[in-house]
Amino acid sequence: MSKNIPETIFPCPFSRGYGIPAGQAWMLLKVFLTYRFILAGLFIGLYHGQIGPSSLGSYDSQLYNYSSQGYLLLSIVSGICIARRLTSYTPQAQWLILTDIVILTLLMHACGGVSSGIGILLAVSIAYGGLLIGGRCAMFFAALASLAVLAEQIYADQADLFDKTSYMSAGMLGASFFTIALLSYVLATRSEQSVQLAHQQKQTITQLEELNHYIIQHLQSGIIITNKKQVIQMANEAVLRLTNLPRLPATLVDISEQLWLAFQIWLNEPDQAAAQLQLPNQSEIHIRFMALPTQQECLYLITLEDIALYNQRLQQSKLASLGRLTASIAHEIRNPLGAISHAGQLLSENPQLSDQDKRLTEIIQSHAGRVNRIIEDILQLSRRNASRREKIQLKIWLIDYLESFMLEQAIDPDTFKLLLCVEPLHALMDPGHLKQILDNLCQNALRYGKPELGKITLQARISQQMPCIEVIDNGSGIGPEQIAHLFEPFFTTSPSGTGLGLYISRELAELNQAKLSYYLMDDNRSCFKLCLPNAENKLIEI
Repeated sequence: MSKNIPETIFPCPFSRGYGIPAGQAWMLLKVFLTYRFILAGLFIGLYHGQIGPSSLGSYDSQLYNYSSQGYLLLSIVSGICIARRLTSYTPQAQWLILTDIVILTLLMHACGGVSSGIGILLAVSIAYGGLLIGGRCAMFFAALASLAVLAEQIYADQADLFDKTSYMSAGMLGASFFTIALLSYVLATRSEQSVQLAHQQKQTITQLEELNHYIIQHLQSGIIITNKKQVIQMANEAVLRLTNLPRLPATLVDISEQLWLAFQIWLNEPDQAAAQLQLPNQSEIHIRFMALPTQQECLYLITLEDIALYNQRLQQSKLASLGRLTASIAHEIRNPLGAISHAGQLLSENPQLSDQDKRLTEIIQSHAGRVNRIIEDILQLSRRNASRREKIQLKIWLIDYLESFMLEQAIDPDTFKLLLCVEPLHALMDPGHLKQILDNLCQNALRYGKPELGKITLQARISQQMPCIEVIDNGSGIGPEQIAHLFEPFFTTSPSGTGLGLYISRELAELNQAKLSYYLMDDNRSCFKLCLPNAENKLIEI
């Protein structure tokens, strides 16, 4: 049997649900075995050294020698079995108690019976039986010891071995065995309940600790715990994501000198508990400070929040109200627009119109169609369905999407090039919304990205621990003054565009907690980057 015994409960076959933890049980067994060694040594040493009461072995010295030596030998054998775990716990404990009852009864007989006082040592064995095994086993051992003492008295009385026998003493001794067994059972039961309660509380505390750790690590806000010397004690993953750092630094100044300075100001002026932090990666962070006094030292809590998220929620609230308003206006415009478009169509069919008048009807039809497309986009935005996100294997999904897109658009398969990274990509996204976003980006790349100069690249990779999709075309790019307004509604650089395609795409991305951005590459090619939530590492929003 292996020495690595798991933390289990050792029940007695005769018990009623009693048990003790494995480590505590084996420790009690070793203590009892040590007691046996000491007792066996005293029996042998006192007898051969002629020390102590002369009643030791007074009736049968040969039986006394055999019994005391056998007692020591059995204790040595049991010690080897326990040390090497050659037998399981319950049989070993039962064997020790049973051999105690037999040998101590023989020693009692060899010393002159109940009157020798040796029989009281059985009470220790009965008490340990209740602690080691418990349950009805304790009562069984008490009954067995009582029967052994009573049998010894009956045998001595029938054989007329002693000058006098005392059934009263044997009965009182047996009663004391049952009393001790009952008390040990009650104490062991209470100990078991305390151990089980402590074990349950330990499990609860462990679960709460794991849950707290998980929540802290997956919060969208960054959490930093530091001491007065600004040595970082703990930080969650959001800190690395917000500060764009590869690993956790040791001190606050390693994150940002502004953060270090703001912390120093707050220590001197506790009213300055909030500050703005501009990081090198151009992101703006809102920081707050809070003291966390403990028994050992005073720690400090620093929370980091991306201001863009706050502004994004505010903008979404405003746009939601604006969307409802524009949707109602769009419904009202469609009726007169339909009448204008129909009248223009009928007017264009008049054979008496001059060429100049026909040109005017074409202008009416063209602009009526453009207004109708704007209204369709507005209504599509107002009818936007809630996100039904699911886990997507991005590599497989992109391969299927690109094949379907090229078939739908009836374009040459060599127009697009798909690049996939080696790492597994699992995104949490609504597949319908993802298709709508990529449709818009790929159509814009076909329309404005000069595909005749080279293939349009669709690339999937990991960026800042998030799966990202990049659509890279060969266009001349967008000017810096226009990038700031690129995703605003109705902003367009094309005379035929509605200016709502990119705006709707970003709205759908934000609805799925994704991020759509634009940047110029080193070779001045345009790149739209869509970063999706990682399905393997979902953040908790509060």
